[in-house]
Amino acid sequence: MRKVIGIGETILDIIFENNQPSTAIPGGSVFNGIISMARCGVNVCFISETGNDHVGNIILDFMKQNNISTDHVNVFPDGKSPVSLAFLNDRNDAEYMFYKDYPKQRLDVTLPAIEEDDIVIFGSYYALNPVLRDKMVDLLEEARRKKAIIYYDPNFRSSHKSEVMRLTANIIENFEYATLVRGSQDDFINMYGMEDSEKIYKDKIKFYCSNFIYTSGESDVTLHTKTINKQYHTPQVETTSTVGAGDNFNAGIIFGLLKNRVRFDDIDTLDEAAWDKIIQSGMEFATEACKSLNNYVSAEFAERMKSE
Repeated sequence: MRKVIGIGETILDIIFENNQPSTAIPGGSVFNGIISMARCGVNVCFISETGNDHVGNIILDFMKQNNISTDHVNVFPDGKSPVSLAFLNDRNDAEYMFYKDYPKQRLDVTLPAIEEDDIVIFGSYYALNPVLRDKMVDLLEEARRKKAIIYYDPNFRSSHKSEVMRLTANIIENFEYATLVRGSQDDFINMYGMEDSEKIYKDKIKFYCSNFIYTSGESDVTLHTKTINKQYHTPQVETTSTVGAGDNFNAGIIFGLLKNRVRFDDIDTLDEAAWDKIIQSGMEFATEACKSLNNYVSAEFAERMKSE
């Protein structure tokens, strides 16, 4: 059975509404998507780290509750599990503050076995951090060697804008490893000061990776491949929180790839009809995640996905 392997941080998200804490839930960009896919019956594996503390135990227990193995999560004895505060504005978009205290020794884990046509998802600062780079490259090299589909979401936050020059080589290398890049308008404004998807694809992505999905919040989704340039209208929905929207869009795209039996050798030659189904799946997952303060799809939605 094909599996999805994610690598990224785990964090406890404390979500504030009207400056009062509303809920505290395990999160992390890749983590959120992995939870949603696991709920929908996808065979998943997650590589991460957390502290040997109360927050770490909450995260590990939550993974087990969602049938995700903790075998590839490094529980570090020094330092503390990271926490984020997410302040929702009147449009239910979040402004973040992060509190992190990592030890010097990071990500001391055995990597899972990768098979042909598995899907590896990575992204955020975790995919660029020089401290973690060797381990990240080990995983990506093995994924490329085994002909796994590699999905990259830069998820580049404004807090790292000052580091762009220093991180550029790693960003480009990640584009090179990727089979599919999904980036948001904010990512490319923060990295390059650019927001025209066609220009971004032509100037920054195409040379390294031929498949690119560009999202811009409530606006349209744009697909760029060697043969297709297409915009998809995003349905307008009443949102409770947009915290996990992009992460779940990723989960939906990957779910769509699996559901439509897209393998590594297929992805560069997919026709428009196939991409239509895959993008639709991404939108459905993102829409569902916006309906609650949770960072993942609901159990009811997951059951529906399993039965379709």
